[in-house]
Amino acid sequence: MKTSRRSAVDPFIVMDVMEAARAAEDAGRHIIHMEVGQPGTGAPRAATDALARAMNDGPLGYTVALGLPALRARIAQMYGDWYNVDLDPSRVVVTSGSSGGFILAFTALFDTGDRVAIGAPGYPSYRQILRALDLQAVDLPAAPENRYQPVPADFADMDIAGLMVASPANPTGTMLDQRAMGALIDATHAKGASFISDEIYHGIEYEAKAVTALEVTDEAYVINSFSKYFSMTGWRVGWMVVPPDHVRVVERLAQNMFICAPHAAQVAALAAMDCEDELQANMDVYRANRALMLDGLPKAGFTKIAPPDGAFYVYADVSDLTDDSRVLAADILERAGVAVTPGLDFDPLRGHQTLRFSYARSTQDIAEGLARLKAYMDAR
Repeated sequence: MKTSRRSAVDPFIVMDVMEAARAAEDAGRHIIHMEVGQPGTGAPRAATDALARAMNDGPLGYTVALGLPALRARIAQMYGDWYNVDLDPSRVVVTSGSSGGFILAFTALFDTGDRVAIGAPGYPSYRQILRALDLQAVDLPAAPENRYQPVPADFADMDIAGLMVASPANPTGTMLDQRAMGALIDATHAKGASFISDEIYHGIEYEAKAVTALEVTDEAYVINSFSKYFSMTGWRVGWMVVPPDHVRVVERLAQNMFICAPHAAQVAALAAMDCEDELQANMDVYRANRALMLDGLPKAGFTKIAPPDGAFYVYADVSDLTDDSRVLAADILERAGVAVTPGLDFDPLRGHQTLRFSYARSTQDIAEGLARLKAYMDAR
């Protein structure tokens, strides 16, 4: 059978790196994982305990498409606690991870062939999901002097139907302050375009609280997930906040595309939201790891980096070392036993000269990885 043109999406390179690392481990090698945004911790203990109780209480069947009412209400409460935003729980849509949110958002907002601007470097699946939906991703090459975040001038002369931003960003960890977020929202709305804010790394911040788009406007789609701050990657549960008049639109799509997010994951997510002590203990690990990275990477020879405001990544310009980041990453894995991600995942134009380092794992692993990277660079 033939396949569709829409299915011709690029591979997610970091997954290929993970597979190469797995093969090396199967061959008996000890690999330090700096390639994937996977917290080294699991779901909070109270989350797994809550699920165990729910499984004993009865079957976990379908929920309503928008998600468990108690979970939607608790998410809305969080916006008051974190941002002083009074959010109506009816605007919260529980999704099958942030990926399910992207699919719902892009389908609800855009028609075939619409042009959607995304910052580069940026999360690669934005581009591939847009392509699979027969939409056109328009890369905005963000400048280092803007800390790799888009600014209104980047799309001032473009015909776009939407703008997608992320703060804290993947792969850079840089954030938009309220002024920068507001400027992007104003410029997008002035074009009659839709604004989507990926806030999946909120909660993982170091020196200032991340700004939600909801502090600026209700006319935006905000997408988040329990994967990162709540350490629940494999549970595949996230959420989306939409304008009041879009709730029914998204509900109809969710009913048909997903039926509902996994009931079991929603039960666990609700309990996870009250595990602040455990979640802050995870943050202590990220803070220690970040300090090690900002000290150790330059000592190893990776000097051109954007210090991250949030998330758990460092993005490095390695143009002085290579013109092929995939080759360099493969050599680091082979010779140093450290898995890192080539920048081509995040920036098709300039990513051949960048690498992303993740520090989401244990502090012991990060220290060992940095020692191996220094030894590798010293031997070059």
